[in-house]
Amino acid sequence: MFDNLSDRLHSTLKTLRGHGKLTDSNIKEAMDEVRLALLEADVNFKVVKDFIASVSEKAVGHDVLTSLAPGQQVIKIVREHLTELLGGATEGLNLKGPQPVVIMLVGLQGSGKTTTSGKLAKMLQKQGRRPYLVPADVYRPAAIEQLTVLAKSLSLPVHPSEASLDPVAICRAAVETAKVKNCDTLIIDTAGRLHVDEELMGELGRIKTEVRPAEILFVADAMTGQDAVTVAAKFNDDLAISGVVLTKMDGDARGGGALSIKKVTDRPIKFIGVGEGLDALEVFHPDRLASRILGMGDVLTLIEKAEAVVDKKQAEQLAKKIRRNAFTLEDFRGQIQQIKKMGNLEQLMGMVPGMNKLKQMGNLPKPDEGELGRIEAIIGSMTAQERQRYEIINSSRRQRIARGSGTTVQDVNKVIKSYSEMLKMMKKMKGKGVFGGGGGGAVGKRKRKRPKGLFR
Repeated sequence: MFDNLSDRLHSTLKTLRGHGKLTDSNIKEAMDEVRLALLEADVNFKVVKDFIASVSEKAVGHDVLTSLAPGQQVIKIVREHLTELLGGATEGLNLKGPQPVVIMLVGLQGSGKTTTSGKLAKMLQKQGRRPYLVPADVYRPAAIEQLTVLAKSLSLPVHPSEASLDPVAICRAAVETAKVKNCDTLIIDTAGRLHVDEELMGELGRIKTEVRPAEILFVADAMTGQDAVTVAAKFNDDLAISGVVLTKMDGDARGGGALSIKKVTDRPIKFIGVGEGLDALEVFHPDRLASRILGMGDVLTLIEKAEAVVDKKQAEQLAKKIRRNAFTLEDFRGQIQQIKKMGNLEQLMGMVPGMNKLKQMGNLPKPDEGELGRIEAIIGSMTAQERQRYEIINSSRRQRIARGSGTTVQDVNKVIKSYSEMLKMMKKMKGKGVFGGGGGGAVGKRKRKRPKGLFR
């Protein structure tokens, strides 16, 4: 989403980094470029004005201009202010108070409230909580059915709502039912409209009065830009929202809404939706996003994503196999499946520090999501014996595998070559003691933590 903004800021700040000494003049020139980049990214003009004024004031200070690396100091200031603009610190859900704790999701129709309800329920379920899902959008029968299907897929209880019932009565009854079912969290998927109207806001206000939610989360489609900010301000004025969930953050919009919404509403962004799957909801970390926008990567999120999909027991077994030179094509396929679970490849690469620079230099090919699927299909078309002993895959076997996977013999050859080169690399690493237990001198003998999967 922030690719264009990130590229512009990176090239602008790079010119500052190259100056041995900064002056008021070249700082002003750089800030003009930053202002233009933010406005082009659809950031609210008042937010841009305040941001540039604040950064400029600090950037021309004595401590910066007289430092040994003034360019780096300005970049540090920009990062700090960008983090502050996005909310400063990470803010979680308020889950305190009498049970069930009520969470209301509000927003316009099509913003992703129903899907976000399911995603949030899954996240809380993983944390050991017992969510109860409440479909309160009686104007769109498909919403009731959709949330019921999502609840079933998560093996979670869902309130038996009907389109003929009053939304306020549904929510009131749901609170009592949740107590009987011993559920500690109530997630209400409320109705939306194509635009804000008094009837909608009145209904949401009555639900708020009836169930007294601990959280009212405004769900906004990040692709709508400044419109999302305007609507968020209206919902905040009428309902006093407690936080924001930005959906479709994996899209290709300019991202200005995400940078403006906290400043305009004075409410924190608590979660971001980064895909369609029920796992694709992340806690929002302002500092991490600021680092990614400035091309510094986001290693912490990358590690968390890896840890979420890596099974510790399997990782230890895999490490043993690598030490015994027993890493098979079956294991190779397993690692690919783990990478796919981590999410969009382009997003993952954006979290690696320095990737922005490579992309600007033209040295970074765009990751091909389909390639992982092709590799999986090719390995899946092999027999169990072929996956264990790739050396037996001769010409006729390769033709059969290509036909079975819907690929070409060249594709099969490429997969086998990549795998064999990986084996050679692992053997070299093992020789240096990277995986422990083998011939690496003092390094090989020293006890160290075992790697857990491909990224550990």
